[in-house]
Amino acid sequence: MCIRSVERRRAALLAGLTILAMPDLAVSQSYPSRLDFGVPATSQDIEAMAIAIAPDGKNLPAGKGDYPAGKKVYETKCSACHGANLEGVAGLPNMPAGAALRLIGGRGTLASKNPVLTVESYWPYATTLFDYIRRAMPYPAPGSLTADEIYAVSEYILAEGNIIDRAMVLDAQTLPRVQMPNRYGFIPDPLPESFK
Repeated sequence: MCIRSVERRRAALLAGLTILAMPDLAVSQSYPSRLDFGVPATSQDIEAMAIAIAPDGKNLPAGKGDYPAGKKVYETKCSACHGANLEGVAGLPNMPAGAALRLIGGRGTLASKNPVLTVESYWPYATTLFDYIRRAMPYPAPGSLTADEIYAVSEYILAEGNIIDRAMVLDAQTLPRVQMPNRYGFIPDPLPESFK
């Protein structure tokens, strides 16, 4: 059996065991564990879920993270799906795999016949990375990372994509100032303005 095949099987097994070890994941982020259909949400329910981070950094929490801490978080909580080289792991059960889980690379491919959509090539704001990780990652335990861990793993991903320097420390002030490679690759939608 080849080494790559063994690594893939280990990653899939690790991801599966992690999912089984965390049965009530919503509680980790203080999300309501249950929202009943037709029952109005309480102000506490809404507050617990109203955690959107704006492109300018509005609503970023206190905390900070650096490259070494981010590498540790990535290796323990992200690499099972996103791979040791941030290029995705193939063959994962019941979820996207391979290139769909790739985080870096692909610059300059969006207008090509085979675009590579990654944090590095597609996302216009670094704050979106923080927001997405906070809400949805790691896959088996969304909402389980602390603000420091999210800043750190964001730093690691952005540094590995050669977007920022490894010596940078990310926090609520520095993260919004990160210039993403595709920052100006989107056309503003004037429609929301017409509703004001």
